[in-house]
Amino acid sequence: MATTTLSNMVNPEVMADMITASLPNKIKFAPLATIDTTLVGTPGSTITVPKYAFIGEAEDMAEGVAIGTVVLTASTVNATVKKVGKAVDVTDESVLSGYGDPIGQCNSQLGDAVALKVDSDCVTALNGASLLFDGATAKISYAGIVDAVDKFGDEDDEAKVLFISPSQLTTLRKDPNFLDMNKYPVAVIMTGVIGSIAGCQVVVAKKIVAGATTVADLIVKANALTIYMKRGIAVETARDIKAKTTTIVIDQHYVAVLSDASKVVKATFLK
Repeated sequence: MATTTLSNMVNPEVMADMITASLPNKIKFAPLATIDTTLVGTPGSTITVPKYAFIGEAEDMAEGVAIGTVVLTASTVNATVKKVGKAVDVTDESVLSGYGDPIGQCNSQLGDAVALKVDSDCVTALNGASLLFDGATAKISYAGIVDAVDKFGDEDDEAKVLFISPSQLTTLRKDPNFLDMNKYPVAVIMTGVIGSIAGCQVVVAKKIVAGATTVADLIVKANALTIYMKRGIAVETARDIKAKTTTIVIDQHYVAVLSDASKVVKATFLK
């Protein structure tokens, strides 16, 4: 008669595959980022990210006159791959008793832990924005968001996401120009969209932390970020034969970079 043992239930390779498969859906900022896996299997831990300056719009040409040229310029930023991890202990009794799903909980919560850390690093990268709007004398409003969006200098209607702090939610919902998703549904860029205002889809994010007197919100377009993955999720286990526990450790090597500064505005409003 076959017996289910701990080694049958705690399989690091299976766990790693399951967490890897679910990770992109757990990273809030993934829909606005390019996920780059070109670093996988390559040596080195530092990458150089190019940033090209826009050459400007096309110019009128007179007949028979040679078109003028401009120089394509680029700057670079170095980013170092980092390692993040989390560990949890499970007892033999909790795994083998059949009460609940402790291994499923490990998969879910370890994946959540990595995703939350990636999101934190994405926010840190986005806060390095060069397009800034100072509206710190007034609370968030339609007029303030319009002024912030104008920092893009756009003439198109490219999709944008406004990330706000939970502390700003009531103020924004009461703005007469806020379009609640329950009344005015739109095709959303990402999960978590609660409505739209001034051409921005609104997402409440706990990662947008209110300061003492102001809140720095982020208005982000797709592909503002690049998340460089150096290696897939790794899961390892180790036994404590005295305590009869198994330690499950997860780690991930990656770096989140603001790869296109023209696609994010950091807008500061009064708290």
